[in-house]
Amino acid sequence: MRHHFHTWTGRQRVQILTSLRIFGMLMKIAVIGQSLFGQEVYKELRKEGHTIVGVFTIPDSDGKADLLAVEAEKDGVPVFKFPRWRVKGQAIPEVVSQYAATGADLNVLPFCSQFIPMEVINHPKHGSIIYHPSLLPRHRGASAINWTLIHGDKKGGFTVFWADDGLDTGPILLQRECDVEPDDTVNSIYKRFLFPEGVKGTVEAVRLIAEGKAPRITQPQEGATYECIQKKIDWNQTAEALHNWIRGNDKVPGAWAEVDGKNVTFYGSTLVGNGTSAKGQPLEIPGASQPGVVTKAGLILFGNDGKALMVKNLQFEDGKMIPSSQYFSAGKTSAVELTEEEKALAVWQSILTNVSQVEDSTDFFKSGAASMDVVRLVEEVKLLASNCQLQNEDIYINSTFQEFIQMCVRKIRGEDEEEELVVDYVSMNINHMTVKMPHQLFIDGEFVDAAGGKTYKTINPTTGTALCDVSLAQISDVDTAVAAAKEAFENGEWGKMNPRDRGRLIYKLADLMEQHQEELATIESLDSGAVYTLALKTHIGMSIQTFRYFAGWCDKIEGSTIPINQARPNRNITFTRKEPIGVCAIVIPWNYPLMMLAWKTAACLAAGNTVVLKPAQVTPMTALKFAELAARAGFPKGVINILPGSGALVGQRMSDHPDVRKLGFTGSTEIGKHIMKSCAVSNVKKVSLELGGKSPLIIFSDCDMDKAVRMGMSSVFFNKGENCIAAGRLFVEDTIHDQFVKRVVEEVKKMKIGDPLDRATDHGPQNHKAHLDKLVEYCETGVKEGATLVCGGKQLARPGFFFEPTIFTDVQDHMYIAKEESFGPVMIISKFKSGDVDEVLRRANATEYGLASGVFTKDISKALYVSERLNAGTVFVNTYNKTDVAAPFGGFKQSGFGKDLGREALNEYLKTKAVTIEY
Repeated sequence: MRHHFHTWTGRQRVQILTSLRIFGMLMKIAVIGQSLFGQEVYKELRKEGHTIVGVFTIPDSDGKADLLAVEAEKDGVPVFKFPRWRVKGQAIPEVVSQYAATGADLNVLPFCSQFIPMEVINHPKHGSIIYHPSLLPRHRGASAINWTLIHGDKKGGFTVFWADDGLDTGPILLQRECDVEPDDTVNSIYKRFLFPEGVKGTVEAVRLIAEGKAPRITQPQEGATYECIQKKIDWNQTAEALHNWIRGNDKVPGAWAEVDGKNVTFYGSTLVGNGTSAKGQPLEIPGASQPGVVTKAGLILFGNDGKALMVKNLQFEDGKMIPSSQYFSAGKTSAVELTEEEKALAVWQSILTNVSQVEDSTDFFKSGAASMDVVRLVEEVKLLASNCQLQNEDIYINSTFQEFIQMCVRKIRGEDEEEELVVDYVSMNINHMTVKMPHQLFIDGEFVDAAGGKTYKTINPTTGTALCDVSLAQISDVDTAVAAAKEAFENGEWGKMNPRDRGRLIYKLADLMEQHQEELATIESLDSGAVYTLALKTHIGMSIQTFRYFAGWCDKIEGSTIPINQARPNRNITFTRKEPIGVCAIVIPWNYPLMMLAWKTAACLAAGNTVVLKPAQVTPMTALKFAELAARAGFPKGVINILPGSGALVGQRMSDHPDVRKLGFTGSTEIGKHIMKSCAVSNVKKVSLELGGKSPLIIFSDCDMDKAVRMGMSSVFFNKGENCIAAGRLFVEDTIHDQFVKRVVEEVKKMKIGDPLDRATDHGPQNHKAHLDKLVEYCETGVKEGATLVCGGKQLARPGFFFEPTIFTDVQDHMYIAKEESFGPVMIISKFKSGDVDEVLRRANATEYGLASGVFTKDISKALYVSERLNAGTVFVNTYNKTDVAAPFGGFKQSGFGKDLGREALNEYLKTKAVTIEY
């Protein structure tokens, strides 16, 4: 019946379709996906007679709708272009509601790139099916086709499976296989089989569901694979393995290796017989078993088995692609021979009418062109060369005629494909997701090994075992990163970017962080011991808010005009400019690994600087994941560089480096003093320091006791006490002291200590072993000095770095624990006499620290009096730990100087220039 369907009359078809719907053979389908593949599946489903009740595809790109959307809109089918389906891990109710209103019986996901929440996946009565271009369970993930070729699989194919909440792990509905030819590439196997047969197979899967014959075959665990794309060539392989590696990355993303000190990408690989002539010029390739040979036919390469392969084309770092046979002659001339179509791109003369002759060095904007001229140029180029789609930003970045022509030619010749980021992940299936963690240094837009291949192990504090090996930066790595940051600032795209576009890029980064917030929070828990729910809300949530806040500041950084007095008849005007400083080094602590990065880096980037950042050696993982997301957001190379390493080596070199113009540091007062000295001696670089604290919290008898107990607990035990503004000492009025202590002890005993990934956990492990040992010693000192240990004070007898929440009372002012910061879950309680406000203020201020403070009282006059006299950068009244991205944060005295967050933070990363004009 299906075979003859299209030959019947319109009336016959209507009758048949009606009958099929009555018997459930035709369905209402929602198509969720994009691209030509999605378009073809959509068209075939309509031909089958199914009703497409809605098409859900990606938002328009550069004003152009996806092909699937174009087809559906032409048919009058409702089209939805949601930029995202969920926020902070939760499905967006409005999105789910719009989807549910379509009344779909089945979701079909052909090449869907968005994360679809389970509320949508499971909503239709028939569920959801997905097309995947491999024979599951082999090669799960987005790079399935690549790895089919890289592994040299003799069989390839596709799978249509039932969606579940895993990564391509759902039950199999239908599979089709094909032979993989020795010289197949991603393009050839896709065009020959995966695309045409994939469309047919997806439609057939829908047919089986409609007929009630669709199987649900559980995927076997045996043979399951998942690999992320990697491009760098390991030469210690056979010729066949090298061939598979190169063809598996051809054309996207491209396999590369170092040749003559530069990264070169290889395309068009074929295996060659032993009798192939290798007469030509030898080419040394680091790591290869023997030199390559540049021949008239191409570049011959050799595996460690002595066998050979040939590559046809090479691409250099600047985007230029050449036949590999021309490797030694390619650099003899810098001139590019243009085709007639390419010559037609020279439309500048008609726009720059004031310029007698446009030359290679002619600058578009210095010649008087304005923003409307940019729009005209972009549109004229589109008419002349339809395959050269420009953005306005392309003109601003390539402002000389030579740069412009070269950029256009690369686009026309297909030589400017965006380079895919190479990430050597450490992957873990944990917390109901697959966590993918970069572990190498991030320098100049790439993940790279440290000099000498140095590594160290970062430890999971929950288990006390190694999480993974991390590259350990050396002094030469700092120099490389600073050079990259300087180049990006002075000569790169970042330095030419206008503030509004810079803000748009930072917003995009914040969106990517939000899309990955569950993964980031999981990594934070694994690497720092942060309780997952707190990591999700604060460590990650506030980081996202910080980048969004400062993204909004990018185009609002302004100077001022100043009237100046000069002798008549002179007329003068003075104005100020706020300018970025240049290369900024940032050194952050281990207690809030991502949030501390965000607090400093967001303001630094918003101001237009470039960054070299050293995360704490014990907690590098979210900083490296951040680097990946920044690259995927489109930050130009060199703008952000991340160097895990020791403070003594990496931090010291940052302080000493003559090309670093600003250093922002959060950490101990002792190290802060050393950094400040080094920065002064090196080049008088600007410094901002957020250092130690011993923040007092004063609780008066007229407080709200319930709130004082709850917030007093939070002031000490929040984030396991690893909190720079933690209340280091509580002063409790003597009339309520015993009641307060009793209530707090009761609450402490209720706290659940355990796995930070357990949603019910209140208190996870301390960050690392050395810190745990210091806490044990700290508490032993308190007992020896005569303070009363009410509870806690010991390490828990279990794997990992768990420490009991601790309470000390009867703490006298002279004691060590009264003066020194524990930076852990240790509550220090001292009494003060009823009504003696000035005396307790004196005691509270009797410290060299001045980071934060707090007061609890219902008396507003007392609250204002105390807050005025507390000598600290932050004062909390009847609350605690309530920081916000818009409120400046920083300390007094030996707690440092300079501000994070708020408008004031921008001043830490800007310099003010005064310009005086006489007219």
